[in-house]
Amino acid sequence: MSQELQLWLFHQYQLLNARGETKDLVEIWQDYHNSPRIQEKYPLPPGGTGDCCAPKLLQYAYSQGLKPVCMAEFWWGESPKGMIRHHGQFYPACSGKCKPVLAWMLQGLDVDPNPDELRRQHMEPGIVWEDEVMAVIDKPSGMLSMPGKIGDDSVATWAQARWPGAMLVHRLDMQTSGILLVAKTSEAYHHLQKQFEDRTIKKKYLAIVEGEPQAAHGIIDLPLSSDPLNRPYQMVDYEHGKRAITEYRVLQPLGDGSFLADSLERICCRPEKNRPQVVKVALWPHTGRTHQLRVHCAHRDGLGCPILGDELYGRKAERLYLQAQGITFVHPTTGKRMHFELEEEFGF
Repeated sequence: MSQELQLWLFHQYQLLNARGETKDLVEIWQDYHNSPRIQEKYPLPPGGTGDCCAPKLLQYAYSQGLKPVCMAEFWWGESPKGMIRHHGQFYPACSGKCKPVLAWMLQGLDVDPNPDELRRQHMEPGIVWEDEVMAVIDKPSGMLSMPGKIGDDSVATWAQARWPGAMLVHRLDMQTSGILLVAKTSEAYHHLQKQFEDRTIKKKYLAIVEGEPQAAHGIIDLPLSSDPLNRPYQMVDYEHGKRAITEYRVLQPLGDGSFLADSLERICCRPEKNRPQVVKVALWPHTGRTHQLRVHCAHRDGLGCPILGDELYGRKAERLYLQAQGITFVHPTTGKRMHFELEEEFGF
């Protein structure tokens, strides 16, 4: 009876778009999620779909013959315990509820291109070191590790073009820069993969964070899981999350961000007197969960200081100030212990 009532309710939500067309929530959801895999797992919208501010405001505007000019949503109040939200900060629509609805309701309006679908400028990584079986490379911020939905310009495709058959051993987020390992042979790939699985490969990251960590050194131990209806966000999940451990050390307080004056004022829209305190930290992940360092830095039960430029868990800037600076591993054929460390690219 509960399921029948929920389905009946969804059919009552007759939502307009800018062309004056109408669809109910079930039609909108199933048209947007046309993948059989997703439709099988989530045949109906989650409860509460259509009840957020943006769809309600658009519905009112269309029903009154008004044309929306501009709209944005921001978070007000404290962050939920599992998610990361900052008071007064703007956020995009969640992919699980509002995004499918807004994709329908915005049809007929002249809107800016979706930034996720814009082709990015061509980039190439630098080669730090190589031999006949592997290479250590330096990925620039803004370059994909693996091919994405739009185009195939990525470290993986670059490596395969340069060394036929080459495989990326691990990945970095698109906006994270720094060291990646490339295997030129299948044997080297499996050997290095086993080291990652056994957690014997050691990695060091540098980050510029906003705020003041409470301790100069510590261990962050917060379990993480993905938010299935709001990808690519990750959540702190004490019930179903996988254990994630990060060691951190404060290296250098950087004052009020004067070194980033132009960036913070232009990108963060903060006048000089309101610039956030920024600090340089070293991070050593003991596990390798998705967005681990970003969530551990931003979450209130972790460092409580989001990485500067983190659009998902902090505040947008010209780039994500996170660099995979160092790595230590065993060479797959010689057995020699190898260590590489890049120069700090932030220069502070």
